[in-house]
Amino acid sequence: MEIRSDFLVIGSGIAGLFFAVKASEIGSVAIITKKEKAESNTNYAQGGIAAVISTQDSFDLHIQDTFNTGVGLCHRDAVELLVREGPSRLKELMNIGVEFTSKEGVLDLGREGGHSRNRIVHAQDRSGSEIERALLNAIATRPNITMYENHLAIDLITEHHLGKSVTKESSVNCWGAYVLDIHDNLVKKFLSPVTVLCSGGLGQVYLHTTNPQIATGDGVAMAYRAGAKIGDMEFIQFHPTSLYDSGSPAFLISEAIRGFGGILKTKRGDEFMQRYDERGSLAPRDIVAQAIDSELKKFGDDYVLLDVRHLPSDKIKEKFPHIYQTCLSKYKLDITQEQIPVVPAAHYACGGVVTDLHARTAIGNLYACGEVTMSGVHGANRLASNSLLEAVVFSHIAYEDVRNNRSMLEIKIPEIPEWDDSGTFDTEEWVLIEHDKKEIQQVMWDYVGIVRSDLRLERAHRRITLVQNEIENFYKRTKVVEGLIELRNFATVADLIVRCALKRKESRGLHYTTDYPERNDNQWLHDTIVSCWDA
Repeated sequence: MEIRSDFLVIGSGIAGLFFAVKASEIGSVAIITKKEKAESNTNYAQGGIAAVISTQDSFDLHIQDTFNTGVGLCHRDAVELLVREGPSRLKELMNIGVEFTSKEGVLDLGREGGHSRNRIVHAQDRSGSEIERALLNAIATRPNITMYENHLAIDLITEHHLGKSVTKESSVNCWGAYVLDIHDNLVKKFLSPVTVLCSGGLGQVYLHTTNPQIATGDGVAMAYRAGAKIGDMEFIQFHPTSLYDSGSPAFLISEAIRGFGGILKTKRGDEFMQRYDERGSLAPRDIVAQAIDSELKKFGDDYVLLDVRHLPSDKIKEKFPHIYQTCLSKYKLDITQEQIPVVPAAHYACGGVVTDLHARTAIGNLYACGEVTMSGVHGANRLASNSLLEAVVFSHIAYEDVRNNRSMLEIKIPEIPEWDDSGTFDTEEWVLIEHDKKEIQQVMWDYVGIVRSDLRLERAHRRITLVQNEIENFYKRTKVVEGLIELRNFATVADLIVRCALKRKESRGLHYTTDYPERNDNQWLHDTIVSCWDA
């Protein structure tokens, strides 16, 4: 079965939906999303969007805060573009219908770790959900957009699928994707002259994560197999404060609570963050996560405590209603009266598919936006609430690039063969999928987490390589199903993280290794880039 459109958008988070709304003005848009349309990392985002709104703030301050948090690896041109575009894109979201929290007609600005000013525009503590709601409403009013729920991309369609020999020197182009209709168990061809990868994150590769079940790194894995450059995968952000023992995905306790005055303490009541950073509990996430990890290992504890009992309870309930109500009703925890047990959990990938200032990848006709990318704005650690900002800014930039080069929409797509699963068979050995998934998650958590070493990384590499080979052999012999496609991507992404971490012989930002505990600007002040050609 073949479905054609002017634009194919893979993913239904803020990046994909914002691009689709804009692109529908100049062409037809097909959006594929692997679950329900609102299931995305965006929907789980609590904090908000960082933007320079206040007269007490400036572009230069936001740029500097981003640079400081990124520990030297941010690309200046990308960061300046991100920050300067922020206010305009924020206004567009508001015009679309996003209702941000305001007081007496003025946007209420919060502060989070690493920010020197209050600049977090939010919708109480459910900002992502509110943005997703408004964008989905906008999508529903545009007949040029068709949403395909429960459709999972298998692979990007390139010259490889035409039977051509593809090398490192080849010019590779994308004409869409092979996609599994999960409900009908049917592989379809989605063909388009322009494909936009907005597939989100990869937190499910780790045992403990704040990411939803869909965050399996599909976009990074597909782009890697197609020949795109992948960068900085060693920089995985662990959110310092997920609710202890809250299941998978772990329930996130927003950084904005610390911005509001919450204090981190050990079980013994010690305020420990001042020993690690002069900003205390408002230090950037990498510093806070490493400090918590150190304290847990020092005392053998399972969690530390986030204390907001000293803050006005009515203000806590007003500013963080979702967190307050969820903790109270689901976890029987009154955060205004009790301390909150928290632990770090995998939260955000700063690396991904390498893109330029126009959101283009190294593959022709393929753009990428949002968490799936390495756009250069995050460096070695993401500044809080720059993620939704990046998604909306670079999806706008991708649209502008196509709008200014409309001849792209007239690209002649070659004859693409149907999906060929001849010689494969159905199997009932799905227990192997679940076993391999859990093994990868455990290995990544134990050996490629907050604190690393060469010994741990090399052990992880051996085990991931073994599992990856088994999965690939199984994949080639078996008809594709959702779990197998995701498992294949799981293994690919885990391998990329480990390989990048092994390359970087220093500690910087989110990558901390006991073998090279110091930052080394002389040798490592550059991105870590890998591709399928150097595997």
